Amino acid sequence: MKQRIRNTLYEVIFETDTKAGKNFDLALVGLIILSLIAAMAESVESLRASYPRLLRCVEAGLTVAFSIEYALRVYCARKRRAYIFSFLGIIDLVAILPAALSALFPAAKYLKVFRVVRAIRIFRILKMARYLEEVRTMQDALIRSRRKIAVFIFFVVTLVIIFGTLLYLVEGASNGFTSIPRSVYWAIVTLTTVGYGDISPNTPAGQAIASLIMLLGYSIIAVPTGLVIAEAVDRQRPTSSDGAIRAAGTPGYSNTSCPGCGAPRHDPDALFCKYCGAALDPKAADR
Repeated sequence: MKQRIRNTLYEVIFETDTKAGKNFDLALVGLIILSLIAAMAESVESLRASYPRLLRCVEAGLTVAFSIEYALRVYCARKRRAYIFSFLGIIDLVAILPAALSALFPAAKYLKVFRVVRAIRIFRILKMARYLEEVRTMQDALIRSRRKIAVFIFFVVTLVIIFGTLLYLVEGASNGFTSIPRSVYWAIVTLTTVGYGDISPNTPAGQAIASLIMLLGYSIIAVPTGLVIAEAVDRQRPTSSDGAIRAAGTPGYSNTSCPGCGAPRHDPDALFCKYCGAALDPKAADR
């Protein structure tokens, strides 16, 4: 009986392909949207002053609902520890902790701003897991290009220090460049093309240097984007041991989807999922 209840709850909460699961997800989406609207409304002083009791009741009801939902997820999860410490499991917990702590400890009321992480839960509900492969591609590209990006950042930091020091010497305190750190701040704002305008050079030499920094800014901003894209394209390029292109749906990958986590794009000769370890073909895995 107990196991039957757990299986039923698991089907409703985790299986989004069933009718009950879809209805549960739709209800959860509604609660998440309501929660975000309530959080935004509470940040408006006029609304907070006009409807304090209503906002508190809505937040209390949402916190109770999300707490029950989290408890049920933990109860019916096939691998509880894996769910609790997974990314989405932590997000589920963080979504309810701030409101609960602020209710118990008034000093923790500032933590309520973290309620906005509930929006991340829509990724799970709207089955954004299908895009996890693309996320992994970008993550891998960032990791592979981290040294190039680190060298680029070091170069930019050196550049703004040089230009900031130069403007400090050319403009001086009379034009607002009262120190090298303040001048470096101006160089960063100018190089990134933000241009607050709180400090600006007034001498012809300073304006010439500023023009050079502005031109450099347009070319420099595109560098890290190009580095990451180059690595992402290189990762997607199909390869094999003999140099031939594998032809199986997507170049270099098979059309097999994991029966455990649903992840697509595995190597043609893969027996197990590279993400969750489940057997892609149970009969072949037993050989």
